Formats: sequence, structure tokens, C-alpha cells
Amino acid sequence: MVTLIKHPGQNQLETPPEQKIWTDAEFMALNRDGHRYELVNGELIDMGNSGAKHGYVCSILMILLGGYVRLQKLGAMFDSSTAFKMKSGNKRSPDVSFMAKERLQGLDDLPDGFLEGAPDLAVEILSPSNTVEEIHNKLVEYFDNGSRLVWVIHPKEQYVLVYRSAQEPDRLLKSADSLDGEDIVPGFTLAVAELFQKLDFS
Repeated sequence: MVTLIKHPGQNQLETPPEQKIWTDAEFMALNRDGHRYELVNGELIDMGNSGAKHGYVCSILMILLGGYVRLQKLGAMFDSSTAFKMKSGNKRSPDVSFMAKERLQGLDDLPDGFLEGAPDLAVEILSPSNTVEEIHNKLVEYFDNGSRLVWVIHPKEQYVLVYRSAQEPDRLLKSADSLDGEDIVPGFTLAVAELFQKLDFS
């Protein structure tokens, strides 16, 4: 029997007494039907579908940060459909992520399966259904598994929290500030306001 827990804010299905042990192959073979899942402590978490604003902010980062990473040959970018394998066996999927080329040495192609460890930069873009506990648990696991930088973006309140450890944010950035790739994505900067601009097609 599959253990399926809805994303916070949705109804939770009944959990069976026995916990399924998921193999990588089983997790890869899931019928996703438009959904994306994380595997956390043996439970399959349905992350649901994202709203338009969430997807728009993701796309801006993938275009601007991804374009810079590709041009500078700094590593590889991944979207929210990519799961990373944690030491615990959990499969985590940041909304946007970057893995530095140093961690991909020896590979001439990426595997069809999962990369081991968390990305060097993980980005979480908050949705109304996210909880403080959920984000904290992700931060802890990211840093325990190799992340060096995490951005938590709040589209509704228009700010970014920058983490260098899971304990507390290093910085709170608002629209007048700039997001900096620091030593993780050296040379990259982005005005925070660009993430939250209103649509203008004039």
C-alpha cells in the first residue's frame, strides 16, 4: 500500500501502519499525472500544482540565473521536477537549483536517475500552503547534504531570505536590494525587484 500525504494545506490521507521502502526505480516510475512528489521519511508527499505567480518567479530565475550559469560554464541548473537523493533516503525537489561543476567532475552526461546530495544553491519559492516547519525541515536537510546557499523567496510579501546555514537567515532582501550569487555563483547579481515586477507589455 502506498503512503501518500497531501502537501500542507490539503487533506491528509490515512497512513497505513507499515511504511513502504521506496527504491529509486519505483520512485522514478510513479505515474505523476501532472503532479510532482517528494519522498520524506518513507512518505510520498504530493507537492500539488503551483500557481501562476510561483511559476513566473521560477521562470525568471531559470532564464536569468540559468543563462548566466550556462554562459560562464559554472555548472548545471535544474527545475522543480528534479529530485535529489539525501543521505536519509529522502528525495527533495527545490523549485530551482544549481549544482557547481566541481561536483559534476567526471560526468560527460547527467544520469537518468538522481544526483546524490543537495544542490549547491537551492531556491524555494513560497506558496500559500507552505508551513514554517516544512521549510525549516527542507533547510536542515539541504545544508546537511551539501547545500552552501539557499534562497527562500516570498512573492506575496516581495522579499528574499538568504541562508548560509539552517539556523537563521543571513540577510533579508527587499525590492531595493540585489540578490548575489556570492562564491557559489560568482559574479551573478539580480535586482530583487525583477522577481516581483508587474506585467507590462506596452
